[in-house]
Amino acid sequence: MNVLVCGARGFIGRATCDALRRHGHHVVEAASVATGPASIAVDFVRDDEPARWLPRLTGIDAVVNAVGVLRDSPRRPLVAVHEHVPRALFEACEMAGVRRVVHVSALGIAGSSTAYACTKRGAEDALLAQVRAGRLDAVVVRPSIVFGRGGASSRFFIALSRLPALLLPRAVRATRIQPVAVAELADALARLVEAPQHAAPPGAATPDATRVLAAVGPASLTLGDFIASLRAQAGRAPARVGTLPDALARWSARAGDGLPLSPWCSATLALLATDNVADPAPFERALGRRATRFDALLAAERP
Repeated sequence: MNVLVCGARGFIGRATCDALRRHGHHVVEAASVATGPASIAVDFVRDDEPARWLPRLTGIDAVVNAVGVLRDSPRRPLVAVHEHVPRALFEACEMAGVRRVVHVSALGIAGSSTAYACTKRGAEDALLAQVRAGRLDAVVVRPSIVFGRGGASSRFFIALSRLPALLLPRAVRATRIQPVAVAELADALARLVEAPQHAAPPGAATPDATRVLAAVGPASLTLGDFIASLRAQAGRAPARVGTLPDALARWSARAGDGLPLSPWCSATLALLATDNVADPAPFERALGRRATRFDALLAAERP
């Protein structure tokens, strides 16, 4: 199959391209800058008309959209990147007859009022409406915390795990997550691309608007405990951990808003207000095997 991967140079996008190639597919990389003959340049802020996408879909059999940003900015507005441009892409897929779409969203956005969550839901709603109308054969994949080499949040968690003492916000010490390995998420995405047309994703109750698959590891724990687990996996003694007062946690998140490469920001703190967990069985059926537990992720990601 010829598969167009949007966000191909991002953390999840790179892993997805590798997985698709291992599965024997030809990958066309859509990124902000074209890097070779099998790649195209896309403006994920301004390409919000289906006409911009139609020429890019010639000869394409399936599309994976793995584009996402964490914080709002004038250069990359969330509403454009997460909602307006994906809507144009989905409409163009319908017009071009590219029925198979796998869209990477995020777990934990259902009850959140953040701009990040609202714009993610906007794209999901548009895509699932096309599914209900029978115009596209699509799957929405919602990962929990994605861990792996090259991920900004993974580097951040590993850096925290190396500290002998640290203060963690109350939400970090209380909210539960289910970390998933980026390589396993990517492999599941490749398998979903290959799934029979008109079939619901593994574990879905019905083949229509319930085409939402939570991508989660087999066990849950708090983010604070995950950082402690990474420390233990590296052979270090337990760190001394205290709770950062809520006011200081909010201040630190606002400070992170000004650091584009930091995964810690106001949106992250707000998303940690609710647990980020789900039943792991449907994802493991999509993956075709048992997923890696959180306490083995570091070893699984070593070269």
